[in-house]
Amino acid sequence: MTTFVTILFCLTYLGMAAGRVPGSRIDRSGIAMIAAVVLVATGALSNGEILGSIHFPTLLLLAGLMVLSARVRASGLYDALALWIARSAGRPLPLLAMTIAITGLLSAFLVNDVVVFAMTPLLCSGLAARNLDPRPYLFGMAAASNAGSAATLIGNPQNILIGQIGGLDFWKYLGFAAVPALAAHVISFACIAFVWRRSLEQVPDDAIMEPRTVDRQEIAVSCGGLVVLLVLFATPLPREISALLVAACLVVSRKIPSRQFLDEIDLPLIILFASLFIVIGAFTATGLPQVGMNWLAEANLLPETAPLLALFSLAASNTIGNVPAVVLLLQIWQDIPPNVLTGLAILSTLAGNLLLVGSLANLIVAERAQAFGVELSFRDHARAGVPATLASLAVACLWLVGLGYLPV
Repeated sequence: MTTFVTILFCLTYLGMAAGRVPGSRIDRSGIAMIAAVVLVATGALSNGEILGSIHFPTLLLLAGLMVLSARVRASGLYDALALWIARSAGRPLPLLAMTIAITGLLSAFLVNDVVVFAMTPLLCSGLAARNLDPRPYLFGMAAASNAGSAATLIGNPQNILIGQIGGLDFWKYLGFAAVPALAAHVISFACIAFVWRRSLEQVPDDAIMEPRTVDRQEIAVSCGGLVVLLVLFATPLPREISALLVAACLVVSRKIPSRQFLDEIDLPLIILFASLFIVIGAFTATGLPQVGMNWLAEANLLPETAPLLALFSLAASNTIGNVPAVVLLLQIWQDIPPNVLTGLAILSTLAGNLLLVGSLANLIVAERAQAFGVELSFRDHARAGVPATLASLAVACLWLVGLGYLPV
């Protein structure tokens, strides 16, 4: 059974690296689910072991945050902000700066994938109406969604997982991570402004764009829910319970059916998490991961220094994906020190800006933009993404080392 589980684990993570099964439309969530079902069907794990391997608090927190983001989206806030960005700034550079700043702020407190999913179409149409090349602004949005989400433990799925399993304090983490996250915003702006300087020399047209309907009452309710959630994070109440309480209150509406909010829950992402927990749980039960971790410890190759953790984040986030990489590391490396977890949350998120495939947010922006005839190529992303990411990681490593969180 050990050989079978090991082979299945390797095939699963090869699928994570490829992104899909060649010749089919089975994506990462489908690959992980099939592997988990095979393990369950063959008896590799007992029913108790299956339940024990899944970290339900993470899944519950993720679901609660998705409901909050759905309520914000239903209020029209994302649409209004995207159009406001597109038509308010008079020159391209202020427009780019505004795109990065607003996307980063939203992504810090609302799941970044949802933010870019909602804002990309309106930003594309607004920029097209002003006769502007949308590519630098869309790359700025993608970069800011990752940089902004690195600032908190609820900004993206992998940080949610790290915060939950590691028991990291929300506000303490925010106070520490805000500086490298803010630096990443500035660096991304500078790199995009330089690489796309010709496109950013265009003079925008003063086009008249149709305003979007905004429900001020719904916006107030949504923002109120977010404020309550952040306050609850400062209490001893578990974060997943806090998120579910707020979500339960937010699905109550006289105007919008609750099903609309619940339909916004990203079920494939939930399935990906749960399935990977099962696959890695079965692999961990073989004892092989512990042997490997012992070997790495003896060779001083555990990613517990700033350079090694940055290299791991770069390699893993841009191959198998940051969510599968973080799930794997947290499952096979027992008792990871809190300082390493803090570094992992920051570095693994910032590393997602390196390549177009480095994060789900990047891919969402590219796919949503393609529907408007805007092609965001791998090469175009890398032109600014590679230098911006390397510089951002360097600053983050200096911050981690300088404040004594990680050794060199």
